[in-house]
Amino acid sequence: MSQQLPVIDLSAASRGPEARARLHTELHAAAHDVGFFQLTGHGITDAETAELLRVMRDFFALPEADRLAISNLESPHFRGYTRIGDEHTGGSRDWRDQLDIGAERPPRIPGPNDPAYWWLEGPNQWPEALPELRTTALRWVDRLSDIANRLLHELLASIGAPPDFYDDIFRDEPHLHLKMVRYPGRAPDGADQGVGAHKDYGFLTLLLQDDIGGLQVERADGAFHDVPPIPGAFVVNLGELLEVATDGYLKATHHRVVSPPSERERFSVPFFYNPRLDARVKPLPFAHAQSAPGATRDPNNPLFAEYGRNELKGWLRAHPGVTRRHHASLLEENASAA
Repeated sequence: MSQQLPVIDLSAASRGPEARARLHTELHAAAHDVGFFQLTGHGITDAETAELLRVMRDFFALPEADRLAISNLESPHFRGYTRIGDEHTGGSRDWRDQLDIGAERPPRIPGPNDPAYWWLEGPNQWPEALPELRTTALRWVDRLSDIANRLLHELLASIGAPPDFYDDIFRDEPHLHLKMVRYPGRAPDGADQGVGAHKDYGFLTLLLQDDIGGLQVERADGAFHDVPPIPGAFVVNLGELLEVATDGYLKATHHRVVSPPSERERFSVPFFYNPRLDARVKPLPFAHAQSAPGATRDPNNPLFAEYGRNELKGWLRAHPGVTRRHHASLLEENASAA
């Protein structure tokens, strides 16, 4: 089934009071009712997008040995290349391979009394055979960070909250994460799980998808609907921390990717805009708080006050190979804490 998402034009924020008021009305409805929308008017040019997609395709066209030379199995910070089938969602393998990139920072090795989530800060791994990937990817992280920051301010304003309420937790090294993802058709056994149904656990995700399709979003009828690509648009979804911060008024929504047919490849680039790892996300004061229905609670996926604990929990579950090699004791601690 196909049911197009709301389309939000971010450029309306700078076209005068009336246009900005309409933007807030539309953004409010999309975030409250759906939790997903298509974002246009963001300022990213077609040339920038084409360059990113070109470099990404060049990476996945490298010989496997070059990609495995930067395997995430070699990184205690979960950075680098993940082979097809090595990531898991909901306990099942995802039929895709990917490159995980974060803000370029020195390694932070937690001491005995430090939170374990500091393992998630560290250097990226870059392929020697494609040096331009580093420049292109980090430029994309910077560009989308600016867009996500503007979008978050407009989103908060749209529901009658102070636009700068969360500025402090995004100041000084927010946790930024970029994935370059390839879906190489169906698995040999015919399974079509490109990535299993899940919610993102942070603040905002901005997804660049190609024209193949495959992204599906759960709608009010309980069914998963296709999200037809719109050229030049980002697909944006809200994470669970925004749902919790608004006591369920803003909506985090299940979504998944169905693998393309075996003769097709699908490429996508999700960018995750999240606060500092040690941030504690306070409840948001906003005009509609009295009508908030309460956030969804999942006993199998508890949310913690410190953002970094949620992020680490996700990585430990999704990448069992890295966890076994570098963090086996953390997996046991995380299970007992949950």
